[in-house]
This record gives sequence, C-alpha cells and structure tokens, in this order.
Amino acid sequence: MGDHFQRIVDVEADEREAGPLAERMVDWLVSEGVITRETSGEGVYSQTADEGYVPGPRWDRAVVGSAETMWQPGPVAVMVGRDYYVGGQGEDEADSASCPRCDATTVIIDYPEEFEADEEVWRPYREAIAAWKETSEAGSVVCSACAAAVPVTEWRFGSGFGSSFDLVALAFDFWGWPPLDDAFLAQFSRRLGHRTVEQTGKF
Repeated sequence: MGDHFQRIVDVEADEREAGPLAERMVDWLVSEGVITRETSGEGVYSQTADEGYVPGPRWDRAVVGSAETMWQPGPVAVMVGRDYYVGGQGEDEADSASCPRCDATTVIIDYPEEFEADEEVWRPYREAIAAWKETSEAGSVVCSACAAAVPVTEWRFGSGFGSSFDLVALAFDFWGWPPLDDAFLAQFSRRLGHRTVEQTGKF
C-alpha cells in the first residue's frame, strides 16, 4: 500500500499563505500525535517533495477504524508552491476544461474512445499552466466557444477518475494510509480555514 496516496488539496491558499499555513498544519498534526517531526523519504513519491513526516503514536485519529487491525502508514508529504495535482495513476492531464465565462466545456480526453489527451487541444492549457508555475502570472487560454481569453487558474478542470485537477499552492500527501476519516478531513479543512478537495491515486 506504500505507493498509494490520499491527498488533501487547499484550493484557496495563494503562494504567500502556503508556507505559513503548512507550518501551522504540521504543528497541529504533531500536537495531535498524527505525525512526528521526524522525516523520511521511504515510500514518498510526491511531485515536489522527496520526504514526508513520519506517522506519530496517534495516527489512527486520522483514519477510519482501529489501529489494532491496521498496517503502519507511510510519511505525510507537504507540498508548498504553485503546481497542479490530479488523482489516478500516473495521470498528468485534465480530461476537460469548462470556461467560466460561458460554461462551454472543451473535451481534452475523449473517454471511453481515447485514454490520452488530444495534444493540440491540451497544448494551450499546458503552456499556460507552465507559465503560471514559473512566473505566478496566469497565462490565458482562449475559449473556442466565446473567444474570451481566460486566465488558466479560472478554468474549471475535470478528471475522468472521480477526482479533480487543481492548480494550487498547498497540498498534503498521505502515503500508504488507511482511508482518512470524514471527521478528520472536515477538521483539517476547518484548521486551514479554506475549502479543500481530496484526491486519491497510485504512483
């Protein structure tokens, strides 16, 4: 199970808030015994983090069930900085993008006929995302329906894996953990003070 992740994504924090928020959440998780301050890279395959925080003596507070019947989970990686995140296994593109101006949806991966992105359709989004990651200035993508040039951070992306495709500045990967409890997820979001979404996947 060590190569499976459950991810909590803060969809409201900007890059200025992300660092302090990450520190605050780590402090809280340590105080609750969910993690320790010891770090390890074993079983961590996050996009921008090579190590994560080792589970603490009360890690079971975060999951469904009882620690007596469960395996020892892996580290919790904290990713700070502009990036995109998607659930699934090895997925790197959104399957669709909806324009916030006119609500028209552009199909990027035409499931179930296709399982890979149409490169010509995906290219302007990919290039705009790369510009946003590198400069913080959100590149724009022109909507094929209404011709509006819309910043890429405002597009609503979809994922064909029951997950989401999100452009954010803060995310948390729980590697190899049993299912996280709904009450813990709700408390996590309240502590952040922001709306969150969950993703799952496999490295």
